[in-house]
Amino acid sequence: MIAAAEPDLFLGGRLTLRQPPRGAHRAGTDAVLLARWLAPEPGGTAYDLGAATGAVGLAVAHLSPECRVVLVERDPALAALARENAAANGLDARVSVIEADLLASGIVRRAAGLAPNSADLVLTNPPFFEGPGHRASPDAGRAAAHAFPDAGGLETWMRACTDLARPDGRIGLIHRADALPACLDALKGRFGDCAVRPVHARAERPAIRVLIAGRKGSRAPFRLLPPLVLQDADGRFTPEAEALHGRT
Repeated sequence: MIAAAEPDLFLGGRLTLRQPPRGAHRAGTDAVLLARWLAPEPGGTAYDLGAATGAVGLAVAHLSPECRVVLVERDPALAALARENAAANGLDARVSVIEADLLASGIVRRAAGLAPNSADLVLTNPPFFEGPGHRASPDAGRAAAHAFPDAGGLETWMRACTDLARPDGRIGLIHRADALPACLDALKGRFGDCAVRPVHARAERPAIRVLIAGRKGSRAPFRLLPPLVLQDADGRFTPEAEALHGRT
């Protein structure tokens, strides 16, 4: 896999990220929103699951200098780019990369280095689709990043997240807004104290994404938070969206 010639700038230019060329799977606003959604406790360990080139985990490492971050990616070429990005941003002392498939069995995951109950915070942007019914990208890497190979993939993915999270550990994820019921079903019995923040492109339009948080083993009730609106009526970022992207 060949990276684009010039790195992309995140967090107002404070983080640089080499990514595959346009047309392939590339991190953008979803990664920024997830990285800003939950902050790890000082001294804690955060996992970025399905990390690709490391956008979410590296942003967390930059924003929370007292935490340790583990990037988990199954694609060797993307994992190599994640290591390059960690080094280029001076974060490689606190960021490690593990090549592992979250859809594999627990035995296989552990052999790859994913120890159970090792994450204080799990952050993930799982594939958005599973099974038939969606138009797959012609780019193989993008298609693999956007869709599970089989039905039941989200349930298997959440099972792996649960295995990695410590007791009382937290999870944060971003997904399509219409997938909220499936996400809550996959979290049920594993994570409680769930909070959801809808994300709208514009205030008058339906939500396009949901940010979801939960705590392993908690029985605290569900909370629906105020929405996040990304653009104003003129199509410009709202002040909150500007701040999240580090442009103010």
